[in-house]
Amino acid sequence: MHDDDIWQHIDDQRADLADLLDTLAPSQWSTPSLCEGWTVRDVAAHLTHANAPWSQMAWQAFRSGFRFNAMMRRVVTHDARPPEDVVDALRAMVGQRHRPPGTAVVDPLVDALIHGQDIARPLGIARSMPTDAATAAAHRLWGMSFPLNPRKRFVGIRFTATDVDFAVGDGDVAAGPIGDVVLVLAGRRPGLAGLSGEGAALARTRE
Repeated sequence: MHDDDIWQHIDDQRADLADLLDTLAPSQWSTPSLCEGWTVRDVAAHLTHANAPWSQMAWQAFRSGFRFNAMMRRVVTHDARPPEDVVDALRAMVGQRHRPPGTAVVDPLVDALIHGQDIARPLGIARSMPTDAATAAAHRLWGMSFPLNPRKRFVGIRFTATDVDFAVGDGDVAAGPIGDVVLVLAGRRPGLAGLSGEGAALARTRE
């Protein structure tokens, strides 16, 4: 996928998610998300941190002992903005072309797609993924060794999409919609409910 197409998908996802967040009641912002230990508000705030100055993130990394997950949690914990400010910040990112140093162009798309599901699914809100965007995200996830490394976690399993031309891995087949494949590769167990086959059963045994 061309970079311009990727950024268009990123813009679409950010704008659509901001619109969704605008509709939430106060109690929904405190709903636990698919990210363990994070609420809907935490995940939404995290998405806006991609625009934080690199110097600020480097300082937070230092204070967190250069532990990635600890740094992310620390930044979210210290973000006291009210929901309306988080929504405004996310919407302001539409049209921007900023990404953290060392990341790929597709990485903000991966974040937007996955975290959109982290927010929507616990709230019972259906949120589809464009198949071409989800396919690009799935390929990126499969090739990553940090922080998830699905190739190692799912050795012996072949993931295939039933709604688009996508297949990775070798072994027993786990088949389903590309959106559910993306969630599983990203470590979100609810995505397993959409997969079938012997590979899906095997994937459910992997932590």
